[in-house]
Amino acid sequence: MEWRASHILVKDKNLAEKIYKDLRGGKNFSTLAKEFSICPSKSKGGDLGWFGEGQMVREFEDAVKRMSNGALSRVVRTKFGFHIIKKTGQK
Repeated sequence: MEWRASHILVKDKNLAEKIYKDLRGGKNFSTLAKEFSICPSKSKGGDLGWFGEGQMVREFEDAVKRMSNGALSRVVRTKFGFHIIKKTGQK
């Protein structure tokens, strides 16, 4: 199984919660990723491309597996910081 996802990664949980609320309110994911994410993927609107089992940290991968395509995750904490994930594909 492979998945595709975009994410916004920040170091501060309160900022992550604010971004999540903005996304739920209709703000554009790619725009917020470019503005706030600390991951190099921010230049692509947070797009991480396709990845398989074991390629992402466990908490991130587990969240993506549970999501349906097009879904937005709540804030997910990993050793890298706080992520808001948007699942964009599965094959």
